[in-house]
Amino acid sequence: MSSNARHVPVMLQRCLDMLAPALTAPGAVVVDCTLGAGGHSEALLKTFPDARLVALDRDPTALALAGERLAPYGDRATLVRAVYHELPEVLERLGIPKVQGVLFDLGVSSMQLDEADRGFAYAQDAPLDMRMDQTTGISAAEVLNTYPPGELVRILRQYGEEKQAKRIVSAIVRERAKEPFSNSARLVELIRDALPQAAKRTGGNPAKRTFQALRIEVNAELASVEAAIPAAVASLAVGGRIAVLSYQSLEDRIVKSVFAAGATSTAPPGLPVVPEQYQPRLKLLTRGAELPTEEEIAENRRAAPARLRGAERIREDIR
Repeated sequence: MSSNARHVPVMLQRCLDMLAPALTAPGAVVVDCTLGAGGHSEALLKTFPDARLVALDRDPTALALAGERLAPYGDRATLVRAVYHELPEVLERLGIPKVQGVLFDLGVSSMQLDEADRGFAYAQDAPLDMRMDQTTGISAAEVLNTYPPGELVRILRQYGEEKQAKRIVSAIVRERAKEPFSNSARLVELIRDALPQAAKRTGGNPAKRTFQALRIEVNAELASVEAAIPAAVASLAVGGRIAVLSYQSLEDRIVKSVFAAGATSTAPPGLPVVPEQYQPRLKLLTRGAELPTEEEIAENRRAAPARLRGAERIREDIR
């Protein structure tokens, strides 16, 4: 499948509208921190003909496919193999002190979900890999087969918000002693069998939370998000804007916290006049998180859990 045909970017027009005021000036630089199949990046290049794009992805397959898609834009697009928390190093290497726009589309990309052999999707049998960069790190199968039970329970509870974590892990430990896990179908079946009937009646596929937890652990996603969002805010020029799409509450909580801190005065209470260095650095562009419309979900069902938050840099850091 070509990268163009792969997927409809989530909440695309709203992301473009949010970033637009910062990207109209000639020489503006916008960073797509989650390149994926290149849908958002292509739209940014098309919509803002005077802007330069820097796009990051850790997945070599994504970079190759998106590279083909963005080739017509020539040197306006710079694609870099990197994890998004490495943004400061990437910008320093490219000699870019500040940027005018940053976009994050967090979580697993549609392209990765659609590649059956990656093991991200619980709906089809595949090797339990789940690495966004298959050249490094440990796979989901290794996590299942080697982590101590207590650590597995922690991961399922913390990253999957799975209430039945102990029950599922007991079944995993029992089964891996007979034969190590290698494929997703066996794990899905085990989870179905392990859960009480009431837990299977709500919340979609009962394997969803466990697969999310394993994916986050394998790719160290939350630690990366925790480092990446403040780094992206720090990279913005005054007047620059950041838009972040997240798909589960753990990611959204991190984004909300960073934006709220940036939009709050840090002055000690009781000062009659608040000095400049204590003034907020950010202005929030959304009231809470914006949700997709029914039309956006109809156009792309993967938009359903999306939450969009945005902020504008309104002053420099003063030391």
